[in-house]
Order: sequence, then C-alpha cells, then structure tokens
Amino acid sequence: MKKICLCAALLLSPQAFSEPLVQWWDVNVTALYGQDYDLAPSDKQTTFTLETAGGWKYGDWFVFQDFINFNGHNGGKDNTTYGEISTRFSAGKILGKPVGFGPVTDLSLALTFEEGEGPVETLLYGVGMDLKLPYFTYFQLNTYRRDAQNSANLSDGWQLTPVFRMDIPVGNSKIVFDGFIDWVFAADEDGYKENIHINPQIKYDLGATLFGEAKKDKLLVGIEYDYWQNKYGVDGVDQNTYSVIAQYHF
Repeated sequence: MKKICLCAALLLSPQAFSEPLVQWWDVNVTALYGQDYDLAPSDKQTTFTLETAGGWKYGDWFVFQDFINFNGHNGGKDNTTYGEISTRFSAGKILGKPVGFGPVTDLSLALTFEEGEGPVETLLYGVGMDLKLPYFTYFQLNTYRRDAQNSANLSDGWQLTPVFRMDIPVGNSKIVFDGFIDWVFAADEDGYKENIHINPQIKYDLGATLFGEAKKDKLLVGIEYDYWQNKYGVDGVDQNTYSVIAQYHF
C-alpha cells in the first residue's frame, strides 16, 4: 500500500504536472457497497477507491487504491487494502509518429504492479494495444506475463486484460459504461486455476443533470457488476455480485 500511495503522491505533485510532461489527468474517489462476496471475512463490503489516470509525454498511467471494510464480519479482519500501479510506454509517442495497423492505433510496453495484504505482490509486463472500435470512447487490450514476487503467491502465468469505455448521450447528460476483464490463464502452478474476472460499471452523470454543464463528468452514480470465476485461482469459487456506487471526479 505504501508504494501505491507514494506513486499517487508523486503523480499528484506540481512537478509532475508541468506542461511538457503531462497531457491530461484525472483524480476521482468512488464509494461502493455490495453483498455476496466470496473468500472474505464477510459477504458484505464497503469500499472506498482512490484513482488517478492520465496521459503523459511517453505514455499513460492508471493507479488505484482500494480501502475495503468487511461489514458484519464473521470473526475475521475488519478491513484490508489492495491497489495497482499501471503505466504504459507508447511506441507512437516515443517515436513521434503513428504506430499501428487496421483498428490498432498504438502499441505500448505495458507494466503493472499489484499490491495488497498477504502474499499478493505481482509484477506484470507485456504488450498493450489501443484499438479504435465503433461506439467505444477507448478500447485497450493488454497481454501480460505475471511474475509473483512471493513464494506463497501461485499466480505466475499469463493474463489478458481488455479495458474499455462507452459514453452514451441521454438528454443533457450521459450514461458511462466502462470497466475491465482480467483473464488469467496458463498458470505455472497446478494449484492455481485459470480464472476470469469481469468488472463493468454503468453510471449516470448526475452532476450534469443537477448542476448543468459546469459539473459535467464530476458526479456519477450507478452499479458495478462483479463476476469472478475461480476467484483468486480457487477451483469452484465463482463470485457473482453487484455494488451500488457513487463517484466524484476532482
């Protein structure tokens, strides 16, 4: 968690946002409440998530930190944390010219570090692609090699991660449909099963409706769906739940 917070602090510092380096950035906080979570001290969870995303001279970044509280816990821990640091180095930006073919608009070196409590630290490295697809505001496809940083972490293998967003106009507001899919496959350890985590959100831009154009893209409310087959690589544990969410962009 300390590494996540340090990275976020550096990204948010005035030096990091000098004009030649940073092209755009966003910071938001999301509150989520849901039930029916598996492999946790309680099936009920309240989560506060801090996120920052942006584009810089040589690529882009995405960092998040989850603060999870187990409501009505059954004798276990009250809370936990989990976060990820992701950055991609864009071939198009580094070379100063378009790099792509067909619907592929750019190629990147993709890096991610996963960190939480317990033996979950994992380094991911691979190739990222940006694709221009109809109706999507953006669509990214990252292919990673997973390299666990702890001998008790059995998640070494391969991972395919699409990340996407669609903006759908509704009157003077809009609906945002975004999310990710993590498919972990070809694990090195027999005890760690192939798993797929599907996590879309559908949100309504309530700020634009209540306060007009000045608050567009500021306050969003909606639902997050969470399906995780073989959660954490555990055979037969299939999480299927949703959370209500409220999100504010600074």
